Amino acid sequence: MVSKLSTDAVHWFMSDLTSRIVAQSGLPADRFHLGKIILQSFKDYPDAVMQIDGGTGESETNGSIMERTVKCATAFRNLGLTTGDVMVLMAPNHIDLSVPFYAGLYTGVIIAAVDRTLGVKELQDSFNVSRPKIIFCQSEKAPDIQVALNEIDLNALIVTFDKGDYLCNYADFVAKYADDTPIQEFKPTDFDPSTTTGFLISTSGTTGLPKAAEVTHKNFVISIPMFWIHFNTFPTPTRMSLVGAPLQWLTALFQFIASPIFKYTRLQTSIAVTPEHAYYLINEYRPTFTILSPTLMATLIKKEARDQCDLTCFEIILLGGSSVPTTLVDDIKSITPNTEVVNIYGMSEVAGIAFSNEFPPPGSCGKPMKCFEYRLIDVDTQEDIAEPNTPGELWLKGPSIFKGYYDNAEATEEAFVDGWFKTGDMFYRDENWNFFFLERIKLLLKYKSYQISPVEVENVIRQHPGVLDVAVTGIPDAECGDLPIACVVTRDGYDVSVDEIKNLVKDSLSDSKQLRGGVIFLNSIPMTASTKVHRRQLKELVLNLERQ
Repeated sequence: MVSKLSTDAVHWFMSDLTSRIVAQSGLPADRFHLGKIILQSFKDYPDAVMQIDGGTGESETNGSIMERTVKCATAFRNLGLTTGDVMVLMAPNHIDLSVPFYAGLYTGVIIAAVDRTLGVKELQDSFNVSRPKIIFCQSEKAPDIQVALNEIDLNALIVTFDKGDYLCNYADFVAKYADDTPIQEFKPTDFDPSTTTGFLISTSGTTGLPKAAEVTHKNFVISIPMFWIHFNTFPTPTRMSLVGAPLQWLTALFQFIASPIFKYTRLQTSIAVTPEHAYYLINEYRPTFTILSPTLMATLIKKEARDQCDLTCFEIILLGGSSVPTTLVDDIKSITPNTEVVNIYGMSEVAGIAFSNEFPPPGSCGKPMKCFEYRLIDVDTQEDIAEPNTPGELWLKGPSIFKGYYDNAEATEEAFVDGWFKTGDMFYRDENWNFFFLERIKLLLKYKSYQISPVEVENVIRQHPGVLDVAVTGIPDAECGDLPIACVVTRDGYDVSVDEIKNLVKDSLSDSKQLRGGVIFLNSIPMTASTKVHRRQLKELVLNLERQ
Protein backbone atom coordinates (compact mmCIF):
# COMPACT_ATOMS: atom_id res chain seq x y z
CA MET A 1 0.00 0.00 0.00
CA VAL A 2 1.29 3.45 -0.99
CA SER A 3 1.23 6.13 1.70
CA LYS A 4 1.39 9.89 1.27
CA LEU A 5 3.69 10.03 4.28
CA SER A 6 7.04 8.32 4.62
CA THR A 7 7.25 5.44 7.09
CA ASP A 8 9.92 3.34 8.82
CA ALA A 9 8.41 0.08 7.57
CA VAL A 10 11.15 -0.56 5.00
CA HIS A 11 13.89 0.03 7.57
CA TRP A 12 12.32 -2.40 10.05
CA PHE A 13 12.11 -4.99 7.26
CA MET A 14 15.75 -4.50 6.25
CA SER A 15 16.85 -4.60 9.90
CA ASP A 16 15.16 -7.96 10.44
CA LEU A 17 16.60 -9.43 7.22
CA THR A 18 20.16 -8.26 7.77
CA SER A 19 20.13 -9.17 11.48
CA ARG A 20 19.43 -12.79 10.56
CA ILE A 21 22.35 -12.74 8.12
CA VAL A 22 24.74 -11.29 10.70
CA ALA A 23 23.56 -13.83 13.29
CA GLN A 24 24.53 -16.65 10.91
CA SER A 25 27.92 -15.28 9.86
CA GLY A 26 28.98 -13.43 13.00
CA LEU A 27 30.23 -10.57 10.78
CA PRO A 28 28.54 -7.23 11.62
CA ALA A 29 29.48 -5.73 8.24
CA ASP A 30 27.36 -8.37 6.47
CA ARG A 31 24.31 -6.17 6.92
CA PHE A 32 25.69 -4.31 3.87
CA HIS A 33 26.74 -7.38 1.81
CA LEU A 34 24.41 -7.38 -1.23
CA GLY A 35 25.32 -10.92 -2.20
CA LYS A 36 24.42 -12.37 1.20
CA ILE A 37 21.25 -10.26 1.42
CA ILE A 38 20.00 -11.38 -1.99
CA LEU A 39 20.89 -15.06 -1.45
CA GLN A 40 19.01 -15.05 1.88
CA SER A 41 16.04 -13.43 0.15
CA PHE A 42 16.00 -16.22 -2.45
CA LYS A 43 16.05 -18.79 0.35
CA ASP A 44 13.23 -17.05 2.25
CA TYR A 45 10.77 -17.18 -0.66
CA PRO A 46 11.87 -19.89 -3.14
CA ASP A 47 8.46 -20.13 -4.85
CA ALA A 48 8.04 -16.41 -5.53
CA VAL A 49 8.18 -15.38 -9.19
CA MET A 50 11.21 -13.11 -9.39
CA GLN A 51 11.43 -12.16 -13.06
CA ILE A 52 9.43 -12.24 -16.29
CA ASP A 53 10.75 -11.59 -19.78
CA GLY A 54 7.81 -9.85 -21.43
CA GLY A 55 9.45 -10.29 -24.82
CA THR A 56 9.26 -14.10 -24.67
CA GLY A 57 6.78 -14.79 -21.85
CA GLU A 58 9.41 -16.73 -19.84
CA SER A 59 9.32 -16.46 -16.07
CA GLU A 60 11.52 -17.70 -13.22
CA THR A 61 11.18 -18.24 -9.48
CA ASN A 62 13.62 -17.38 -6.73
CA GLY A 63 14.38 -21.06 -6.30
CA SER A 64 15.35 -21.48 -9.93
CA ILE A 65 17.52 -18.38 -10.11
CA MET A 66 19.17 -19.31 -6.81
CA GLU A 67 20.26 -22.66 -8.21
CA ARG A 68 21.60 -21.11 -11.41
CA THR A 69 23.41 -18.23 -9.70
CA VAL A 70 25.14 -20.49 -7.17
CA LYS A 71 26.39 -22.67 -10.03
CA CYS A 72 27.63 -19.58 -11.87
CA ALA A 73 29.38 -18.32 -8.71
CA THR A 74 31.24 -21.62 -8.36
CA ALA A 75 32.28 -21.29 -12.01
CA PHE A 76 33.67 -17.83 -11.26
CA ARG A 77 35.73 -19.20 -8.38
CA ASN A 78 37.02 -22.20 -10.34
CA LEU A 79 37.95 -19.91 -13.24
CA GLY A 80 40.03 -17.90 -10.77
CA LEU A 81 37.94 -14.73 -10.56
CA THR A 82 38.31 -13.03 -7.19
CA THR A 83 36.92 -10.04 -5.32
CA GLY A 84 37.78 -6.87 -7.21
CA ASP A 85 37.98 -8.46 -10.66
CA VAL A 86 35.67 -6.80 -13.21
CA MET A 87 32.92 -8.52 -15.20
CA VAL A 88 31.20 -6.79 -18.14
CA LEU A 89 27.55 -7.49 -18.92
CA MET A 90 26.26 -6.26 -22.28
CA ALA A 91 23.05 -7.97 -23.30
CA PRO A 92 19.32 -7.24 -23.43
CA ASN A 93 17.21 -7.78 -20.31
CA HIS A 94 16.55 -11.45 -21.00
CA ILE A 95 15.97 -14.14 -18.41
CA ASP A 96 19.67 -15.13 -18.20
CA LEU A 97 21.18 -11.67 -17.67
CA SER A 98 20.69 -11.72 -13.91
CA VAL A 99 22.55 -15.03 -13.46
CA PRO A 100 26.12 -13.64 -13.65
CA PHE A 101 24.80 -10.41 -12.11
CA TYR A 102 23.86 -12.09 -8.80
CA ALA A 103 26.86 -14.45 -8.97
CA GLY A 104 29.08 -11.36 -9.09
CA LEU A 105 27.45 -9.98 -5.95
CA TYR A 106 28.00 -13.30 -4.15
CA THR A 107 31.71 -13.37 -4.98
CA GLY A 108 32.72 -9.71 -4.95
CA VAL A 109 33.29 -9.63 -8.71
CA ILE A 110 32.60 -6.07 -9.88
CA ILE A 111 29.68 -5.64 -12.29
CA ALA A 112 30.14 -3.25 -15.21
CA ALA A 113 27.05 -3.11 -17.42
CA VAL A 114 27.92 -1.71 -20.86
CA ASP A 115 25.70 -0.34 -23.62
CA ARG A 116 25.44 -3.15 -26.19
CA THR A 117 25.01 -0.68 -29.08
CA LEU A 118 28.55 0.72 -28.73
CA GLY A 119 30.91 0.45 -31.68
CA VAL A 120 34.45 -0.92 -31.59
CA LYS A 121 36.12 2.42 -30.78
CA GLU A 122 33.65 3.12 -27.97
CA LEU A 123 34.16 -0.39 -26.60
CA GLN A 124 37.92 0.17 -26.58
CA ASP A 125 37.46 3.32 -24.50
CA SER A 126 35.08 1.55 -22.12
CA PHE A 127 37.28 -1.54 -21.65
CA ASN A 128 40.34 0.66 -21.17
CA VAL A 129 38.62 2.02 -18.06
CA SER A 130 37.19 -1.19 -16.57
CA ARG A 131 39.87 -3.73 -17.72
CA PRO A 132 37.44 -6.69 -17.44
CA LYS A 133 38.49 -10.29 -16.88
CA ILE A 134 35.26 -11.75 -18.33
CA ILE A 135 32.57 -10.38 -20.68
CA PHE A 136 29.04 -11.75 -21.10
CA CYS A 137 27.24 -10.78 -24.33
CA GLN A 138 25.16 -12.01 -27.26
CA SER A 139 27.01 -13.89 -30.02
CA GLU A 140 26.33 -11.16 -32.60
CA LYS A 141 28.42 -8.70 -30.55
CA ALA A 142 31.32 -11.04 -29.77
CA PRO A 143 33.40 -10.21 -32.90
CA ASP A 144 33.31 -6.45 -32.16
CA ILE A 145 34.26 -7.11 -28.54
CA GLN A 146 37.19 -9.28 -29.62
CA VAL A 147 38.44 -6.60 -32.03
CA ALA A 148 38.20 -3.98 -29.26
CA LEU A 149 40.12 -6.20 -26.84
CA ASN A 150 42.82 -6.88 -29.43
CA GLU A 151 43.27 -3.16 -30.12
CA ILE A 152 44.07 -2.45 -26.45
CA ASP A 153 45.97 -5.72 -25.91
CA LEU A 154 43.56 -6.94 -23.22
CA ASN A 155 42.86 -10.60 -22.63
CA ALA A 156 39.32 -11.29 -21.34
CA LEU A 157 37.16 -14.38 -21.61
CA ILE A 158 34.12 -13.74 -23.83
CA VAL A 159 31.04 -15.80 -22.94
CA THR A 160 27.93 -15.58 -25.12
CA PHE A 161 24.50 -16.14 -23.63
CA ASP A 162 23.24 -17.67 -26.88
CA LYS A 163 24.79 -20.33 -29.09
CA GLY A 164 26.66 -18.92 -32.07
CA ASP A 165 29.89 -19.26 -33.94
CA TYR A 166 31.92 -17.95 -31.05
CA LEU A 167 34.25 -20.02 -28.89
CA CYS A 168 32.41 -20.17 -25.56
CA ASN A 169 28.70 -19.92 -24.81
CA TYR A 170 27.18 -19.86 -21.37
CA ALA A 171 26.22 -23.56 -21.32
CA ASP A 172 29.81 -24.52 -22.18
CA PHE A 173 31.15 -22.10 -19.57
CA VAL A 174 29.05 -23.66 -16.79
CA ALA A 175 29.83 -27.20 -17.95
CA LYS A 176 33.56 -26.47 -17.90
CA TYR A 177 33.95 -24.43 -14.72
CA ALA A 178 30.97 -24.96 -12.38
CA ASP A 179 30.80 -27.66 -9.74
CA ASP A 180 28.00 -29.38 -7.86
CA THR A 181 28.25 -27.50 -4.57
CA PRO A 182 24.81 -27.86 -2.90
CA ILE A 183 22.96 -24.60 -2.39
CA GLN A 184 22.77 -25.13 1.37
CA GLU A 185 26.57 -25.49 1.51
CA PHE A 186 27.43 -22.54 -0.73
CA LYS A 187 28.78 -19.49 1.11
CA PRO A 188 29.19 -16.09 -0.52
CA THR A 189 32.66 -14.61 -0.32
CA ASP A 190 33.49 -12.62 2.82
CA PHE A 191 34.66 -9.05 2.18
CA ASP A 192 34.16 -5.57 3.59
CA PRO A 193 31.05 -4.23 1.80
CA SER A 194 31.80 -0.65 2.84
CA THR A 195 34.94 -0.62 0.68
CA THR A 196 34.26 -3.41 -1.84
CA THR A 197 33.04 -2.09 -5.18
CA GLY A 198 29.85 -3.68 -6.43
CA PHE A 199 29.35 -1.75 -9.65
CA LEU A 200 31.10 0.41 -12.21
CA ILE A 201 28.43 2.69 -13.67
CA SER A 202 29.47 4.39 -16.89
CA THR A 203 29.37 8.14 -17.21
CA SER A 204 30.98 10.44 -19.77
CA GLY A 205 33.50 13.08 -18.82
CA THR A 206 34.09 16.51 -20.28
CA THR A 207 36.99 15.04 -22.25
CA GLY A 208 34.60 12.82 -24.15
CA LEU A 209 36.19 9.71 -22.67
CA PRO A 210 34.09 7.48 -20.41
CA LYS A 211 34.41 7.41 -16.64
CA ALA A 212 33.02 4.79 -14.29
CA ALA A 213 31.41 5.68 -10.98
CA GLU A 214 32.65 3.18 -8.38
CA VAL A 215 29.67 2.24 -6.17
CA THR A 216 30.07 -0.08 -3.17
CA HIS A 217 27.74 -2.72 -1.75
CA LYS A 218 27.13 -0.50 1.28
CA ASN A 219 26.26 2.50 -0.90
CA PHE A 220 23.37 0.60 -2.49
CA VAL A 221 22.15 -1.09 0.70
CA ILE A 222 21.77 2.36 2.28
CA SER A 223 20.18 4.03 -0.74
CA ILE A 224 17.73 1.42 -2.02
CA PRO A 225 15.33 1.48 0.98
CA MET A 226 14.87 5.22 0.38
CA PHE A 227 12.86 4.39 -2.75
CA TRP A 228 10.32 2.55 -0.58
CA ILE A 229 9.61 5.03 2.21
CA HIS A 230 6.12 5.62 0.79
CA PHE A 231 5.19 1.95 1.29
CA ASN A 232 4.15 0.17 4.48
CA THR A 233 3.72 -3.49 3.47
CA PHE A 234 6.87 -5.67 3.51
CA PRO A 235 7.83 -7.90 1.92
CA THR A 236 6.09 -7.18 -1.39
CA PRO A 237 5.51 -3.43 -1.13
CA THR A 238 4.31 -3.62 -4.72
CA ARG A 239 3.21 -6.59 -6.84
CA MET A 240 5.17 -6.07 -10.04
CA SER A 241 7.60 -3.49 -11.38
CA LEU A 242 8.20 -2.63 -15.02
CA VAL A 243 11.86 -2.14 -16.02
CA GLY A 244 12.04 0.43 -18.81
CA ALA A 245 15.81 0.83 -19.17
CA PRO A 246 18.84 -1.32 -20.07
CA LEU A 247 21.07 -2.59 -17.27
CA GLN A 248 23.74 0.09 -17.68
CA TRP A 249 21.35 2.68 -16.22
CA LEU A 250 20.87 3.24 -12.50
CA THR A 251 17.11 2.67 -12.63
CA ALA A 252 17.58 -0.84 -14.03
CA LEU A 253 20.37 -1.69 -11.56
CA PHE A 254 18.04 -0.62 -8.76
CA GLN A 255 15.31 -2.99 -9.99
CA PHE A 256 17.69 -5.94 -10.37
CA ILE A 257 18.90 -5.44 -6.79
CA ALA A 258 15.60 -4.53 -5.13
CA SER A 259 13.18 -7.07 -6.64
CA PRO A 260 14.51 -10.19 -4.86
CA ILE A 261 15.11 -8.34 -1.58
CA PHE A 262 11.58 -6.97 -1.39
CA LYS A 263 9.89 -9.98 -3.04
CA TYR A 264 8.14 -8.38 -5.99
CA THR A 265 8.15 -9.55 -9.58
CA ARG A 266 10.45 -7.77 -12.00
CA LEU A 267 8.93 -7.37 -15.47
CA GLN A 268 11.68 -6.82 -18.00
CA THR A 269 11.98 -7.51 -21.71
CA SER A 270 14.58 -8.84 -24.11
CA ILE A 271 13.31 -6.72 -27.00
CA ALA A 272 13.40 -2.95 -27.52
CA VAL A 273 10.96 -0.97 -25.36
CA THR A 274 9.10 0.78 -28.18
CA PRO A 275 5.83 2.52 -27.27
CA GLU A 276 3.92 -0.36 -28.84
CA HIS A 277 5.82 -2.96 -26.82
CA ALA A 278 5.42 -0.91 -23.64
CA TYR A 279 1.66 -0.81 -24.24
CA TYR A 280 1.64 -4.60 -24.61
CA LEU A 281 3.61 -5.13 -21.40
CA ILE A 282 1.38 -2.81 -19.40
CA ASN A 283 -1.88 -4.20 -20.76
CA GLU A 284 -0.79 -7.84 -20.49
CA TYR A 285 0.94 -7.88 -17.08
CA ARG A 286 -0.58 -4.86 -15.28
CA PRO A 287 2.58 -3.71 -13.42
CA THR A 288 2.06 -1.60 -10.31
CA PHE A 289 5.38 0.29 -10.07
CA THR A 290 7.87 1.75 -12.52
CA ILE A 291 10.66 4.27 -12.93
CA LEU A 292 10.66 5.93 -16.35
CA SER A 293 12.27 8.88 -18.05
CA PRO A 294 10.07 11.91 -18.70
CA THR A 295 10.71 11.58 -22.43
CA LEU A 296 9.48 7.97 -22.59
CA MET A 297 6.49 8.81 -20.42
CA ALA A 298 5.59 11.74 -22.67
CA THR A 299 5.63 9.39 -25.65
CA LEU A 300 3.44 6.81 -23.91
CA ILE A 301 0.70 9.32 -23.12
CA LYS A 302 0.45 11.00 -26.51
CA LYS A 303 -3.15 11.92 -27.13
CA GLU A 304 -3.36 9.80 -30.28
CA ALA A 305 -2.10 6.73 -28.39
CA ARG A 306 -3.80 6.98 -25.01
CA ASP A 307 -6.60 4.58 -25.92
CA GLN A 308 -4.01 1.84 -26.63
CA CYS A 309 -2.94 1.44 -23.03
CA ASP A 310 -4.56 1.44 -19.59
CA LEU A 311 -2.16 3.04 -17.12
CA THR A 312 -4.50 2.77 -14.13
CA CYS A 313 -2.72 -0.42 -12.99
CA PHE A 314 0.16 1.69 -11.62
CA GLU A 315 0.12 2.52 -7.94
CA ILE A 316 3.14 4.79 -8.31
CA ILE A 317 5.19 6.11 -11.24
CA LEU A 318 8.60 7.62 -10.55
CA LEU A 319 9.91 10.03 -13.18
CA GLY A 320 13.61 10.87 -13.28
CA GLY A 321 16.77 11.15 -15.35
CA SER A 322 16.06 14.66 -16.63
CA SER A 323 13.88 17.63 -15.82
CA VAL A 324 10.23 16.67 -15.22
CA PRO A 325 7.75 19.22 -16.61
CA THR A 326 4.80 19.90 -14.31
CA THR A 327 2.54 19.64 -17.37
CA LEU A 328 3.64 16.04 -17.83
CA VAL A 329 2.70 15.18 -14.25
CA ASP A 330 -0.67 16.87 -14.75
CA ASP A 331 -1.28 14.92 -17.96
CA ILE A 332 -0.51 11.59 -16.26
CA LYS A 333 -2.77 12.42 -13.31
CA SER A 334 -5.61 13.28 -15.70
CA ILE A 335 -5.31 9.83 -17.27
CA THR A 336 -4.85 7.82 -14.05
CA PRO A 337 -5.89 10.01 -11.09
CA ASN A 338 -5.29 7.32 -8.43
CA THR A 339 -1.65 6.87 -9.39
CA GLU A 340 1.05 8.64 -7.38
CA VAL A 341 3.36 10.44 -9.82
CA VAL A 342 6.67 11.39 -8.22
CA ASN A 343 9.42 13.63 -9.58
CA ILE A 344 12.70 12.09 -8.41
CA TYR A 345 16.30 13.31 -8.61
CA GLY A 346 19.08 10.78 -8.45
CA MET A 347 22.56 10.06 -9.74
CA SER A 348 24.81 7.06 -10.17
CA GLU A 349 27.29 8.85 -7.91
CA VAL A 350 24.80 8.88 -5.00
CA ALA A 351 23.64 5.30 -5.73
CA GLY A 352 20.01 6.37 -5.87
CA ILE A 353 17.77 9.30 -5.07
CA ALA A 354 18.74 12.43 -3.14
CA PHE A 355 15.41 13.82 -1.92
CA SER A 356 12.34 12.62 -0.03
CA ASN A 357 8.98 13.21 -1.68
CA GLU A 358 6.35 14.08 0.93
CA PHE A 359 3.67 16.37 -0.49
CA PRO A 360 6.16 18.26 -2.68
CA PRO A 361 4.86 21.35 -4.46
CA PRO A 362 4.61 21.12 -8.27
CA GLY A 363 8.01 20.90 -9.90
CA SER A 364 9.91 20.04 -6.73
CA CYS A 365 12.17 17.00 -6.35
CA GLY A 366 11.34 16.92 -2.63
CA LYS A 367 12.89 17.74 0.73
CA PRO A 368 16.25 16.69 2.23
CA MET A 369 16.61 13.07 3.37
CA LYS A 370 18.07 12.23 6.75
CA CYS A 371 20.99 10.27 5.24
CA PHE A 372 22.48 13.30 3.44
CA GLU A 373 23.90 16.70 4.24
CA TYR A 374 23.12 19.43 1.68
CA ARG A 375 24.73 22.64 0.45
CA LEU A 376 23.93 25.04 -2.36
CA ILE A 377 27.08 26.77 -3.63
CA ASP A 378 27.41 29.93 -5.69
CA VAL A 379 29.26 28.73 -8.80
CA ASP A 380 31.15 32.02 -9.15
CA THR A 381 32.19 32.73 -5.56
CA GLN A 382 32.17 29.10 -4.30
CA GLU A 383 30.42 30.35 -1.17
CA ASP A 384 27.36 28.83 0.52
CA ILE A 385 23.94 30.17 -0.37
CA ALA A 386 21.87 30.64 2.76
CA GLU A 387 18.78 32.38 1.46
CA PRO A 388 15.90 30.62 -0.36
CA ASN A 389 15.02 31.00 -4.05
CA THR A 390 18.65 31.56 -5.07
CA PRO A 391 20.22 29.15 -7.61
CA GLY A 392 23.38 27.27 -6.73
CA GLU A 393 25.23 24.02 -7.37
CA LEU A 394 24.04 21.15 -5.20
CA TRP A 395 26.73 19.56 -3.02
CA LEU A 396 26.03 16.38 -1.04
CA LYS A 397 27.68 14.38 1.72
CA GLY A 398 26.49 11.03 3.09
CA PRO A 399 27.07 7.26 3.37
CA SER A 400 25.67 6.36 -0.04
CA ILE A 401 28.01 8.68 -1.95
CA PHE A 402 30.21 6.68 -4.33
CA LYS A 403 33.91 5.92 -3.75
CA GLY A 404 35.06 7.90 -6.76
CA TYR A 405 35.75 7.32 -10.43
CA TYR A 406 37.40 3.97 -11.08
CA ASP A 407 41.16 4.23 -11.60
CA ASN A 408 40.79 7.98 -12.23
CA ALA A 409 42.27 9.93 -9.32
CA GLU A 410 42.14 13.23 -11.20
CA ALA A 411 38.40 13.03 -11.92
CA THR A 412 37.70 11.87 -8.38
CA GLU A 413 39.64 14.76 -6.87
CA GLU A 414 37.78 17.18 -9.12
CA ALA A 415 34.40 15.82 -7.98
CA PHE A 416 34.97 16.32 -4.23
CA VAL A 417 35.73 19.24 -1.91
CA ASP A 418 36.52 18.24 1.69
CA GLY A 419 34.31 15.16 1.39
CA TRP A 420 31.45 17.03 -0.32
CA PHE A 421 30.38 15.65 -3.71
CA LYS A 422 29.77 18.34 -6.32
CA THR A 423 26.76 17.14 -8.33
CA GLY A 424 27.27 19.55 -11.21
CA ASP A 425 23.55 20.39 -11.11
CA MET A 426 21.89 23.71 -10.36
CA PHE A 427 19.06 23.85 -7.80
CA TYR A 428 17.23 26.34 -5.67
CA ARG A 429 15.17 25.74 -2.54
CA ASP A 430 12.07 27.48 -1.29
CA GLU A 431 11.35 28.70 2.24
CA ASN A 432 10.10 25.22 3.21
CA TRP A 433 13.25 23.44 2.01
CA ASN A 434 11.65 21.98 -1.10
CA PHE A 435 14.39 21.64 -3.72
CA PHE A 436 13.85 22.46 -7.41
CA PHE A 437 16.13 21.26 -10.21
CA LEU A 438 17.09 23.97 -12.70
CA GLU A 439 19.70 22.66 -15.13
CA ARG A 440 22.90 20.67 -15.48
CA ILE A 441 26.15 22.51 -15.26
CA LYS A 442 27.75 19.54 -16.92
CA LEU A 443 27.96 19.41 -20.68
CA LEU A 444 26.12 16.13 -21.05
CA LEU A 445 23.12 15.93 -23.34
CA LYS A 446 20.52 13.24 -22.88
CA TYR A 447 18.84 11.67 -25.92
CA LYS A 448 16.09 9.34 -24.64
CA SER A 449 17.94 7.20 -22.06
CA TYR A 450 21.40 7.85 -23.51
CA GLN A 451 23.93 10.33 -22.20
CA ILE A 452 25.95 12.12 -24.87
CA SER A 453 29.17 14.03 -24.37
CA PRO A 454 29.25 16.98 -26.79
CA VAL A 455 33.04 16.88 -26.67
CA GLU A 456 33.10 13.27 -27.88
CA VAL A 457 31.02 14.20 -30.94
CA GLU A 458 33.11 17.33 -31.47
CA ASN A 459 36.31 15.28 -31.47
CA VAL A 460 34.93 13.14 -34.30
CA ILE A 461 33.87 16.14 -36.40
CA ARG A 462 37.27 17.79 -35.92
CA GLN A 463 38.80 14.92 -37.91
CA HIS A 464 37.35 16.46 -41.10
CA PRO A 465 40.14 18.42 -42.80
CA GLY A 466 37.76 21.25 -43.67
CA VAL A 467 36.63 21.87 -40.07
CA LEU A 468 38.34 24.71 -38.25
CA ASP A 469 36.19 24.67 -35.14
CA VAL A 470 33.04 22.93 -33.89
CA ALA A 471 30.77 22.94 -30.88
CA VAL A 472 27.93 20.51 -30.26
CA THR A 473 24.85 21.39 -28.26
CA GLY A 474 21.29 20.12 -28.05
CA ILE A 475 17.91 21.42 -29.02
CA PRO A 476 15.00 20.43 -26.80
CA ASP A 477 12.54 17.81 -28.02
CA ALA A 478 9.42 16.87 -26.04
CA GLU A 479 9.75 13.14 -26.77
CA CYS A 480 13.50 12.56 -27.00
CA GLY A 481 15.06 15.09 -24.64
CA ASP A 482 18.07 16.61 -26.46
CA LEU A 483 18.71 16.39 -30.21
CA PRO A 484 22.45 16.86 -30.86
CA ILE A 485 23.29 19.68 -33.27
CA ALA A 486 26.73 20.59 -34.62
CA CYS A 487 27.82 24.20 -35.04
CA VAL A 488 30.71 24.14 -37.52
CA VAL A 489 33.26 26.76 -38.55
CA THR A 490 34.97 25.79 -41.84
CA ARG A 491 38.52 26.45 -42.95
CA ASP A 492 39.14 28.90 -45.77
CA GLY A 493 39.19 27.20 -49.13
CA TYR A 494 37.07 24.21 -48.08
CA ASP A 495 33.52 23.49 -49.16
CA VAL A 496 32.10 21.28 -46.42
CA SER A 497 28.60 19.82 -46.77
CA VAL A 498 26.04 18.93 -44.13
CA ASP A 499 26.04 15.30 -45.28
CA GLU A 500 29.82 15.05 -44.88
CA ILE A 501 29.54 16.08 -41.23
CA LYS A 502 26.57 13.83 -40.52
CA ASN A 503 28.16 10.83 -42.24
CA LEU A 504 31.41 11.31 -40.32
CA VAL A 505 29.51 11.04 -37.06
CA LYS A 506 27.37 8.19 -38.39
CA ASP A 507 30.45 6.16 -39.29
CA SER A 508 32.17 6.74 -35.94
CA LEU A 509 29.57 6.79 -33.19
CA SER A 510 26.54 4.84 -32.06
CA ASP A 511 22.97 5.66 -33.07
CA SER A 512 22.12 7.70 -29.97
CA LYS A 513 24.92 10.20 -30.76
CA GLN A 514 23.80 11.07 -34.28
CA LEU A 515 23.17 14.71 -35.29
CA ARG A 516 19.39 14.56 -35.17
CA GLY A 517 19.28 18.30 -34.49
CA GLY A 518 21.16 19.03 -37.71
CA VAL A 519 24.21 21.06 -38.68
CA ILE A 520 24.73 24.84 -38.64
CA PHE A 521 27.64 26.66 -40.25
CA LEU A 522 28.88 29.68 -38.27
CA ASN A 523 31.60 32.27 -38.74
CA SER A 524 32.75 31.73 -35.12
CA ILE A 525 31.81 29.82 -31.97
CA PRO A 526 30.57 32.01 -29.07
CA MET A 527 33.08 32.06 -26.25
CA THR A 528 33.13 33.03 -22.59
CA ALA A 529 35.64 35.49 -21.15
CA SER A 530 37.86 32.55 -20.26
CA THR A 531 37.88 31.41 -23.94
CA LYS A 532 35.69 28.39 -23.31
CA VAL A 533 32.68 27.62 -25.47
CA HIS A 534 29.74 29.64 -24.20
CA ARG A 535 27.33 26.71 -24.08
CA ARG A 536 24.28 28.65 -22.95
CA GLN A 537 24.73 31.32 -25.62
CA LEU A 538 25.34 28.61 -28.19
CA LYS A 539 22.05 26.92 -27.33
CA GLU A 540 20.18 30.22 -27.62
CA LEU A 541 21.85 30.81 -30.98
CA VAL A 542 20.87 27.52 -32.57
CA LEU A 543 17.25 27.87 -31.54
CA ASN A 544 17.02 30.99 -33.70
CA LEU A 545 18.90 29.78 -36.78
CA GLU A 546 17.87 27.54 -39.65
CA ARG A 547 19.20 24.01 -39.25
CA GLN A 548 20.06 21.53 -42.02
